[in-house]
Amino acid sequence: MNNQDQKAIEYVLRQARDNDVKFIRLWFSDILGNLKGFAITEAELEDSLSRGMGFDASSIQGFARANFGESDLYAVPDPHTFAILPWRPRTNSVARMFCNLYTPDGDPFDGDPRMILTKNLERASNLGFTYYVAPEIEYFYFKDSTGVEPIDTGGYFDQDTMEISTELRRETVLMLEELGIPVESSHHEVASSQQEIALRHTDALTMADTVMTYRHLVKEIAIKHGYYATFMPKPITDQNGSGMHTHQSLFSGDSNVFFDENSTDHLSSTAKHFIAGLLTHAREITAVTNQWVNSYKRLVPNFEAPTEISWATVNKSHLIRVPEFVIGREQSRRIEYRAPDSACNPYLTFAVMLAAGLEGIEGKYELPNSNDLSNKNRLPDSLWEALSVSENSSLLKKALGEPTFNSFIENKKIEWENYRSQVSKYEIDRYLPML
Repeated sequence: MNNQDQKAIEYVLRQARDNDVKFIRLWFSDILGNLKGFAITEAELEDSLSRGMGFDASSIQGFARANFGESDLYAVPDPHTFAILPWRPRTNSVARMFCNLYTPDGDPFDGDPRMILTKNLERASNLGFTYYVAPEIEYFYFKDSTGVEPIDTGGYFDQDTMEISTELRRETVLMLEELGIPVESSHHEVASSQQEIALRHTDALTMADTVMTYRHLVKEIAIKHGYYATFMPKPITDQNGSGMHTHQSLFSGDSNVFFDENSTDHLSSTAKHFIAGLLTHAREITAVTNQWVNSYKRLVPNFEAPTEISWATVNKSHLIRVPEFVIGREQSRRIEYRAPDSACNPYLTFAVMLAAGLEGIEGKYELPNSNDLSNKNRLPDSLWEALSVSENSSLLKKALGEPTFNSFIENKKIEWENYRSQVSKYEIDRYLPML
């Protein structure tokens, strides 16, 4: 244990004592990106920080379908992630920490998405880079979880103070900031009841933890007021779906390596190789960035979601957008990858986007001209097509590790088969009266 970690542990113990913390939730993610965890009491806190807490993982769906060879795991809290949950009572208060997962032998668990992201970040670090991301996370409010009845009729950037969604969004932002999560902006999105809260950029591991917290908090606030929030990619057929457009950049120390003052577009060769890597491997990584059957109902034309594998400045219909350069804001030179939806596993999504970009840098991939659609490459249009591409991907296997790669593919094939065998309402409405 290094000195920084020891200081973090001392801080946690002091904060727990001074703020009457009685319960600590130990959070982690399964392979599918579901938030999992269990609570310990304050009496177990110090011991858990040094030795972890054991649990049975055999019934966790995202682990159970995989042949990892382990049912018993240990959750070791990361003390740097300690935060008191502001929506819980101040008396006998509740805190949370994100955990890394280990086997009983003390080895990192192969199926831990947080550890997988960490390994890919270490690859970037070995090349001299720190990976920063800033996601724009969209979601919907509905009357309840049984249907898609909106709670407002607003549209893009509407400022109707009478809408309950405005108040829900305001309360969510305040609690995010109370958790120490900086918010860049928030607004009403295009569809009725659709919202967006954009988070300020930070390193990818911190941001992945933040996305998990964000989604949980949005739902908690909605439930508190008698409504339901969903990150389902496409809940309404004729409305825009919910994306997680991810702005990303690489830094070396305090310098943004995507910026080049001598380039006419102020975009460095490193940035161009990174973009080319993402474009080249886009089809392979889509099964991760868009992992649900419903994800592909969003990736259709005319709803501001990408379908073609292309890049451009400004134009939001392309897979990758490079925002216009603003003089004096060199540190903000970045790219925006627009495929991921708000229901993805953020740990695995950040990991595979980074892996694709680094392949481009190491292989010095050539970037095609912007707006060039001559090859007419497109993103997969179904989960099955995405899986068919992904299962032959050496990049994914390397980025995820073979055990998680195999487990993810198996989980998603089961989901596809379950979906494929269902008779939909569309089929009943369309065919029953005529056949």
